[in-house]
Amino acid sequence: MKLQVNEGPVDRVARVAAGIALLALALLGVIASPLSWIAGAIGAILVATGASGFCPIYAILGISTCPLRR
Repeated sequence: MKLQVNEGPVDRVARVAAGIALLALALLGVIASPLSWIAGAIGAILVATGASGFCPIYAILGISTCPLRR
């Protein structure tokens, strides 16, 4: 099953950057221990959705930041 890209390039870069930042903060112990698991999970999700270009929440809500192809 191929997922349709629903994230534009700016959205994808922002997600990957934010995800890497959250993962780094969690892994380096900057965020307190119970919250580090949550931050790490959110960071991983952001990196995965940014890398794939597909956001399931966008799909459910019918949102797309991907520019239309002409």
